[in-house]
Amino acid sequence: MVDMAAAPALITLDIYLQTPVSVKPTELAFGAMRIAESPTARHQSAVLQLLLALDSHVRARDLGRMWIAPLDVVLDTAKALVVQPDLFFISNERDHFVRDRVYGPPDLVIEILSPKPRVGDVQEKIRWFAEYGVRECWLVHQDQLSIAVLQFENNRIASRKRYARDQAVQSAVLPEFTSCLDDILL
Repeated sequence: MVDMAAAPALITLDIYLQTPVSVKPTELAFGAMRIAESPTARHQSAVLQLLLALDSHVRARDLGRMWIAPLDVVLDTAKALVVQPDLFFISNERDHFVRDRVYGPPDLVIEILSPKPRVGDVQEKIRWFAEYGVRECWLVHQDQLSIAVLQFENNRIASRKRYARDQAVQSAVLPEFTSCLDDILL
């Protein structure tokens, strides 16, 4: 006899939003709740350093606001799809998405990659970001000391560029940002 585990119960967005607040990374993937362990100190250090660099840049130019996880980004209310990117930028033009949570796609999402993904699959999230209207995604590879910048158009990846630790990141969303990883990750 084969022992088959029961599939996890699917929940609605309303039920997810009523669950107790947690500092653990939590996402809702088409009704399936995913909860991960807390990130490592190294991961959180990278998040903090990137936040400080980007927040300074964004505020000085009054471009919008930087946000940090855990904060729900509801990509699809009807399909119960909620993500919590490590960092994200919402431009002034998309500021109306921000209420008690974010209801719509950020302009830029940033994920700090670890050898073992914390919540879900990175490639799956990239597909969602493209499909739901995120303009750009940065994947920070701490072990490789590089950043991959993915730009999305027409619900797909339009370009993918990798920047080494000493190369200035080029962003369509933040075109005046000129720092490299060596400048940011102390």
